[in-house]
Amino acid sequence: MTQALLKVDDLKKSYGAIQAVGGVSFEVQAGEIFGVIGPNGSGKTTLFNSMLGQITPDSGRIALKGQDVTHLGPLELNQMGVGRTFQTLQVFGKMTVRDNLIVAAQEHLGNKASRLFAPSDSNLGDKADQLIEDFQIQHVAHQRAGELSYGQQKLVDIAMAFMSEPDLVLLDEPCAGVNPSLVIGISKLLKRLNAKRGGSFVVIEHNMDFVMDLCHRIMVMVEGKILAIGTPSEIRSNKAVLDAYLGN
Repeated sequence: MTQALLKVDDLKKSYGAIQAVGGVSFEVQAGEIFGVIGPNGSGKTTLFNSMLGQITPDSGRIALKGQDVTHLGPLELNQMGVGRTFQTLQVFGKMTVRDNLIVAAQEHLGNKASRLFAPSDSNLGDKADQLIEDFQIQHVAHQRAGELSYGQQKLVDIAMAFMSEPDLVLLDEPCAGVNPSLVIGISKLLKRLNAKRGGSFVVIEHNMDFVMDLCHRIMVMVEGKILAIGTPSEIRSNKAVLDAYLGN
């Protein structure tokens, strides 16, 4: 059997008497788009932050390509091939779109000395240009990111997560605050990137149509635990999910 790219085993995290994540286990395969859904307070964000090294779980294990990464920090995980987006935009408003992408990948490269003596674009210009083309934002590549619309900034934010050519990208509500037409565009974009570049995505998102259209499998969380894992069609027809979250 092929080794999972990401494997989470019996992960637990409590805050005082509140158990935010209560023994969650799942796997994400190479090339898979895996969705995580659930009502507010279901533990999605705590789970995400544990996988990203921003908080330390109380117990359990997180493995990336078979290696235990439970206690690694965000920078170490990035250097091992994990990219991410945040709920709130993380673009540098006074820098151009192209420079935002270059900066996003620089920390992934070598040590401080090697970056100091590298060309001004750290030899990342061609890679940035290719992503700009992939994201179809050539027309704003040399504009300051802060001058763009929110939706355009969202695309830049997502593109930044792919600059280090990660094996795994964790997308935290990529559709939050964007208009419905762009939601469709983001779905198509992520499908193209998945087909072209490979890699796996884990997506937290409240937009159910987006998740059902994009993801190969979906995990439903309720009160810190897994209610169901399955394909979109299996989740749509799962009575427990319908009762607890989706509604009839």
